Amino acid sequence: MKISDIIASLGVIILLIAFLLNLYKKISANSRLYCSLNFIGAALCGLSSYLISFYPFVILESIWAGFALVSFFKVPRGTAEEK
Repeated sequence: MKISDIIASLGVIILLIAFLLNLYKKISANSRLYCSLNFIGAALCGLSSYLISFYPFVILESIWAGFALVSFFKVPRGTAEEK
C-alpha cells in the first residue's frame, strides 16, 4: 500500500465518522468537532489526490476543507450543541 493510499484511507474514514456521528445525532453539524473532522478529512483526501496528480479531487477537497475551516471559525465558542 502506497503512502497516498494510507492518507486517502485516513481522510475518508475521518469524513465518514463525521457523517455518521451527525447522522445519528451524536454531534451537531454546527459544532467545532464536526467542522474539525470535515477539515482534517478533506485536507487528507486533498493531499492524497495531489500525491497521485488527480487534480479534480484536489480542487474538490481543497474547497471542502476551506469551507470547513471557515465554518469552524464561525461557530461561537461554547454555543454550538454537541448533540
